[in-house]
Amino acid sequence: MTQHPIIVVGAGIVGISTALWLQRDGHDVVLMDKDKPGQAASYGNSGLIANWAVTPVTYPGLWWALPRMVLDRRAPLFLKWRDMPKMAPWLAKFMGNATDRKTRQIANSMATLLTDAVDQHRALVKGTAVESWVHDSKINFLYPTRRAFDRDKYNYDLMADAGQHADVITGPAVHEEEPILGPRIQCIAQMSGTGHITDPGNYAAKLAEHFAAQGGRFVRATVQDFGFTGGHVSQVRTDQGAFDCAKAVVTSGIWSKELTRKLGLNIPVESERGYHVIYENPSELPRNPMLLSDGKFGVNAMDMGLRFAGTVELARHTSPQSQRPLDLIQGYVKATFPNLTCTGTQEWMGNRPTLPDSVPIIGPLKDTGIFAGFGHQHVGLTSGPKTGRLLAQMIGGAGPNIDMAPYSADRYLN
Repeated sequence: MTQHPIIVVGAGIVGISTALWLQRDGHDVVLMDKDKPGQAASYGNSGLIANWAVTPVTYPGLWWALPRMVLDRRAPLFLKWRDMPKMAPWLAKFMGNATDRKTRQIANSMATLLTDAVDQHRALVKGTAVESWVHDSKINFLYPTRRAFDRDKYNYDLMADAGQHADVITGPAVHEEEPILGPRIQCIAQMSGTGHITDPGNYAAKLAEHFAAQGGRFVRATVQDFGFTGGHVSQVRTDQGAFDCAKAVVTSGIWSKELTRKLGLNIPVESERGYHVIYENPSELPRNPMLLSDGKFGVNAMDMGLRFAGTVELARHTSPQSQRPLDLIQGYVKATFPNLTCTGTQEWMGNRPTLPDSVPIIGPLKDTGIFAGFGHQHVGLTSGPKTGRLLAQMIGGAGPNIDMAPYSADRYLN
């Protein structure tokens, strides 16, 4: 009898990485998505391989800072107020992680996924057409003053615990290091050993093409349900018909919430929405990627222009786009890069899938034969290749050489 394939549902960077690693392990794999590969959050991110991004949005003191941040029009946190009643249970769990103990626990779990991210990307792309697309770089964290940097000590201590250390640049050396900056920025914390991608959406799409060229199949379809035989998944049912499978993997970002509900599971994933603005044909470019500390967005020179991507908006993924985050980004851009001009701009909004503890689910969903890889919040691009590798190891039976308990779905299902 012919063995049925493993179906990976979701063709963002996590799903594509999973499909590639499974394929390399000798499995027959079908990649499935309602859109083309490399869309949604895999397209619109900052392109930073953020191996340093171990600190979650929740941190000690957030309870006290939150009211001020919500009311401050220059703060990079937004709430869609009409969505708050429905999001209240998730928000309560989310804010429950704003303690020192929880923050350090989360940072340790994320460090395991992130600190070797550049190497994981290089392993994923080896032998593909995008092997040269993974760029080594430094990251410059921008601060208006040295005092503002000093106030961020807790964050840098967590990064240092994960092996990521920053050098501080102040005074005239700031503008020698980055001539694009205006006088508002007086301090840079510079970290080496990071990386970036200059076209993350196309990067993922090209990897999907490589998967297909190696014998994999991509099916464009909307998944509607799963079929089971003896309690084990045996079909993925779509608007294009039913597809038999040996196992299935859910890597559908924010849409994983609806898919796992088909299994009778209530996994609390919500959208931590991000925005970007692309400045087309910019008059000047930074020497290295940047992250604006007070605006909380990344700055990365990409093939299509200079992309400013980030901010946090807590809202349901079905809610319409807001204008305020886009206005905030452009306001900070004008203040920080006063001589920057461009021929036009593009705007985008996307849904980052976030669990209350900011740690993704990676592993089996009970004993159903369905595995999951979602909930990567800001670091889906960064941790996608390693997540795919871990899932392939678990599905293949070899088992990863790290403790997978922090990423288990059981923490929300027991």
